[in-house]
Amino acid sequence: MFRPSPPAAPVNLSPEDWLRQIFSARAAQGGVVRRSIAWGDREVGRELFLAEVRRRGFHLLASSNQFIVVCNRDPVQMLF
Repeated sequence: MFRPSPPAAPVNLSPEDWLRQIFSARAAQGGVVRRSIAWGDREVGRELFLAEVRRRGFHLLASSNQFIVVCNRDPVQMLF
């Protein structure tokens, strides 16, 4: 009988380590990263997260309860 693994224990990373992990992910290499706003506030801190996105020259969108980071410096166009 298949038994799923128990959930992993939460990882206690510093805000800087979280940022390093997020922006070193494959999705961050010219792609899109999505995180809940609550996650950003809890794990990194909103101001630090916004500052890091700005420092990298990326684009940040907020929709409902999500942050969406477009991980490149090319222009972004909202179509509708």
